[in-house]
Amino acid sequence: MARVWRDEWGRLLALLVAQTRRLDLAEDALAEAFEQATHRWPADGVPEAPAGWLLTTARRRVIDRLRAEAMHARKEPLIAMDERHRLADNESPGAPGDEVLRLVLLAAHPALSPEAGAALTLRLVLGVSTADIARLFLVSEPTMAARLTRARKKVVAAGIPLAIPDPDVLSERLDTVAQVAYLAFTAGYAPGSGPEVLRVDLAGEAIRLVRLVSAQTTQAAESPSLMALLALMLLQHSRRDARVDPGGSLVLLPNQDRTVWRQGEIAEGLDLLRRLTAGADRVAVTSLIAASYVLQALIAAEHARARTAGETDWVAIADLYRQLDELTGSPVVRLNRAVAVAEAGDVPAALALTDGVERELPHSHRAAAVRADLLARQGRVAESATAYDRAIELCGNDAERAVLQRAKRKHTRDTGRSNGIP
Repeated sequence: MARVWRDEWGRLLALLVAQTRRLDLAEDALAEAFEQATHRWPADGVPEAPAGWLLTTARRRVIDRLRAEAMHARKEPLIAMDERHRLADNESPGAPGDEVLRLVLLAAHPALSPEAGAALTLRLVLGVSTADIARLFLVSEPTMAARLTRARKKVVAAGIPLAIPDPDVLSERLDTVAQVAYLAFTAGYAPGSGPEVLRVDLAGEAIRLVRLVSAQTTQAAESPSLMALLALMLLQHSRRDARVDPGGSLVLLPNQDRTVWRQGEIAEGLDLLRRLTAGADRVAVTSLIAASYVLQALIAAEHARARTAGETDWVAIADLYRQLDELTGSPVVRLNRAVAVAEAGDVPAALALTDGVERELPHSHRAAAVRADLLARQGRVAESATAYDRAIELCGNDAERAVLQRAKRKHTRDTGRSNGIP
């Protein structure tokens, strides 16, 4: 049942939405079909075509609901849709098509905020429960339910079509899908709050989403944004087993046991990068988003290739961050560039890169944390301690806060010893 849910939920929901143009009706009917299957299949056996059984059962639920609310249904707003893509009642659920891509593009439409699009995509396309989405995004279930409801209503009110746009527009929409997936992956890879070092499930769902979308059409499969993002996520996600110690504490990159990095995922990520690059230095991409993902993946690849922390080519990484900084102008990228420059041996230049970043990221602890470490490296202990205090105050993730507290104690202790203080 779990496998069928994971493999078929999004496609079956897309078929039902295409037929009914009612998100609420399609979702409820499919959920009831799965619930009925949990009671019937253990006794009757799993049907030969599980997806077909579920679709037929859900369609019967839809018919029952429509009959019961005939007058009300005529007043319901409908999702806009090209009539050429309406389903015949006897369409086979196994027929090849792009139903899932339609649903992804619906949920990740630019009319929705990236956060709302990410949550709605997880719910509609991947079948993640509202409770699990709430847990992954660190909000209560009623709060997430309300967000999802607002997102659904906006989809309907905005008349967002359940259709695949023309090829010239599709490439832009695939960039939007990539951004939504990246947002979901980041929430799993580096949670901004809560007790968890990482949320493997959410990061894994983001990777599955990109794989699912890429499998739908040739254009999606060859999308530079999706390919680059998949390479980046695989290279980052491959380190998940080494990022947490047995006690649940965060393990920083230099201290990770690289023997437990997942080599299969690293190899796939590196292969995707090879397909994306033309020549030694030129990247074969057509959008700024794709270029930024390629550069980030190239940085992750440098870490993946190093057998030990000491073998890491920080000069190459610093140059890649320079290119990414010039491309995006992002203060977060500038912080990462500063770290790489410091690791390459130029702490004063790294510290200069952090000037003004805290003003650009007033609610982020990372700007203060990076500056605190760089100040400590220069022996400016009092300033470093003040910066650590700001970082600790702003940090919402328990594991990261513990790392910052340990770093502050270490720098204070080391300085005290050098001054003869016990």
